[in-house]
Amino acid sequence: MAAAGSAVGLGNIWKFPYVAGENGGGIFLIIYLVCVLLFGMPLVTTELVIGKRSRKSAYGAFRALRNNDRWQWLSWLCVVTAVLIMGFYFVVTGWCINYLAEAVMNAFKGFDAAQLTAHFQTVTTNTWRVILVSVIPVILTEVVLWFDVNKGIERLSKILMPLLLVMMVIMVVRVLLLDGSKVGLEFFFKTDFSQLSPKVVLVAMGQCFFSLSIGMGALITYGAYMPENQDVPMTSLQVVVLDTIVAVMAGMMIFPAVFAFGFNPAEGPELVFVVLPAIFEQMSFAWLSGVLFFTLLCIAALTSTISLMEVVVAFLVDATSHRPHPLDRRKSVLVTSAMAIALLLVCVLVPNTFDIFAEVTSCYLMPIGALAMSILVGWFLGNSFTTWYGKFFVFTIRWLVPIAIVLIFLNSLRLL
Repeated sequence: MAAAGSAVGLGNIWKFPYVAGENGGGIFLIIYLVCVLLFGMPLVTTELVIGKRSRKSAYGAFRALRNNDRWQWLSWLCVVTAVLIMGFYFVVTGWCINYLAEAVMNAFKGFDAAQLTAHFQTVTTNTWRVILVSVIPVILTEVVLWFDVNKGIERLSKILMPLLLVMMVIMVVRVLLLDGSKVGLEFFFKTDFSQLSPKVVLVAMGQCFFSLSIGMGALITYGAYMPENQDVPMTSLQVVVLDTIVAVMAGMMIFPAVFAFGFNPAEGPELVFVVLPAIFEQMSFAWLSGVLFFTLLCIAALTSTISLMEVVVAFLVDATSHRPHPLDRRKSVLVTSAMAIALLLVCVLVPNTFDIFAEVTSCYLMPIGALAMSILVGWFLGNSFTTWYGKFFVFTIRWLVPIAIVLIFLNSLRLL
């Protein structure tokens, strides 16, 4: 549940629906599922294998596996990626908390789409308000990480993840009862091959990597905590299946509502914050629907902020363990929290930093990290996998995954 919580986040509920809406709906879903099977599953397995075999965080894992420092740069890449993602991810989580508070106060009552668009601009440009709501998830995450893995991360994940799934089922059932919801389901599940293009394939691969939190060391960290008798392929399958179920359920929750009320499914990043509140205002039980949706959005966001900060916390503990003044877990949590607050301040106060951090991490650092890990496991550890799945895994991680990542990287550089 903790590892699934790391993967399940805003990428599933916020980003997946609007990306699917912009890229043909059903055809995007099919390509995405293929990418999850061929690339996502092997890369999740790769990170868990690195963590479990090394019993180290991202800092010491690569040195332990190769018994040298040649791969130590990858440790720093992972932690830098996680740190930069913290900067903008806490800001978006702050938006979610702000909207949850406003939904509870019924602040959207009587708003139409134009007013909600203007309100979104007001919320995201109100500097001190954004800072205040963005610090709240940092504090909440700090409280969870203050305890050890069993008492903190695992205990909360076993509550939040089932709660998230139950709430999503309720929302899906509620939306499917709307008149006209069938058209939205057809858009999301009906495959129109005329919409297929290289761009759709590349976007689906990129979304797969982003959604599963691959390439920043989060799953390496959780892999290091796995019991010796826990099966890595089965755990990988569980994580990938749960992550995919949440993404598909998000589409089933959003697209039927969008079509039932005549909105455009290709609204982009504002789909969740502008279109859905407008839809809720036209539904019966509008207040309850809004509160329920933004609660599950906050839960999804917080399960990912926990894994983001845990990467840095574990890194600091391992990196300072041999120093004269090592940092224990709680000191590392305080340092990481301070870093998160400093970075979110940069994202809010310095123009364009939010977009720069988001682009640099998702388009460059995460693909490079995933590529290096696939090469390390596929070419240097591949001979140790002897089962049928192990052989399929090695073939995929040696050949298919690197080719896919290179294509994504070239697309990010606008060379495709």
